[in-house]
Amino acid sequence: MAFMLTLWLVLLALGMSVALTLGVSSLAQLWMDGTPLVVIAQRMTKSISDSFPLLAVPFFIFAGNLMNTGGITERIFGLARVMVGHMRGGLGHVNVVASVVFSGMSGSALADAGGLGNMEIRAMRKAGYDAGFAGAVTVASCIIGPMIPPSIPMVLYGVLADVSIGRLFLGGVVPGLLTAGALMIMIAWFARRRDYPRDPVPSLGDVRIAFLRAALPIATPGIIIAGIAFGLFSPTEAAVVASLYALVLSFCIYREMSLRDLWKVILDTIRMSAMVCLIVATASIFAWILAAHQAPMRLASWLLTLTDDPLMLLIIINIAVLVAGFFIEGLAIMILIVPVLAPTLISAGIDPVHFGVVFIFNLMIGLMTPPMGVGLFVVSGVSGIRLETLIRATIPFLIPLVAVLILLILVPGFVTGLPNLLLGPP
Repeated sequence: MAFMLTLWLVLLALGMSVALTLGVSSLAQLWMDGTPLVVIAQRMTKSISDSFPLLAVPFFIFAGNLMNTGGITERIFGLARVMVGHMRGGLGHVNVVASVVFSGMSGSALADAGGLGNMEIRAMRKAGYDAGFAGAVTVASCIIGPMIPPSIPMVLYGVLADVSIGRLFLGGVVPGLLTAGALMIMIAWFARRRDYPRDPVPSLGDVRIAFLRAALPIATPGIIIAGIAFGLFSPTEAAVVASLYALVLSFCIYREMSLRDLWKVILDTIRMSAMVCLIVATASIFAWILAAHQAPMRLASWLLTLTDDPLMLLIIINIAVLVAGFFIEGLAIMILIVPVLAPTLISAGIDPVHFGVVFIFNLMIGLMTPPMGVGLFVVSGVSGIRLETLIRATIPFLIPLVAVLILLILVPGFVTGLPNLLLGPP
């Protein structure tokens, strides 16, 4: 097993894709163990075909792509601007509020950074904000995307840990709003020090027009949360509802999408979904080998020798995840840790929903930490901001995010309160 883990980390360091590193290292370990290689095909097929919740992933990807192409992001940005643009450092606050609204539709941090982020950075630079600050706010705010439902990482975590995705979705709402508030406090501090501009106070007519233009898109989070809370549809079915709703808005109501655009969105969705499914399939082999070598039990025994206090155990794990996020891509960390740790957490008395939301938030912080911060690369690519400039400007924004992480660890009610209120105790 040590050979498989070492080979996997080496291949990751060499820049090989996550799916390929998992497949190659698993294949090598099975060959060393003398296990029939037909197991690979069986496990890969079973992991995809037997997972109903996994169907949510391509539909949420489809919904996010539709919104970025069908004019919805521009309407969201306009609404956020009339809401908070008149505050000091207004466009920085607009960036965060727009991410909160967009996150209730796409469930993807990178969809936010690549679509909405490009528009936000252009507007901020045109208004006189320096490039580094504009990019840093965009990178920091995009991590809200997977916290407020829907959330692609929460679907994957729910599949890997066998946890209720509906509870995970509801558990991410308050942490997402806390994150937005913490970032806006940091933006206000920068704005006062650097004397950043603000928009004029909008008239009632401007506010009314912005709300009318964005009324239908901003209803999406309410539809999803209400539908899950009242049992109208499952989280998996919510992905289909979100996709159909975005398709109707983009193609039929706003009519800002052509058939050619729709075909491109479909192809992009197929490519991204295939990548995710391949990762899940190869990860299932990797996790199966870890379980066969009793890695979960060994890790549980070792962790419990360090402490039997659930809070201390949670702190230790999150420190390890935070450090790992500097060097390993978030999805790879999830695949490695969740199948191994899930039994340990339950036996230690840690709520799997609480851990899942905190864990995903921790992984999202990794999107903005070099050298493996994918969010940094995406924002740098779409905006043309030099990566070194972006990294330097992003570092201060780690302070409010780590503060929120500590708060979520210490106060589980911020995560579990809403699911228990709407769905009852687990």
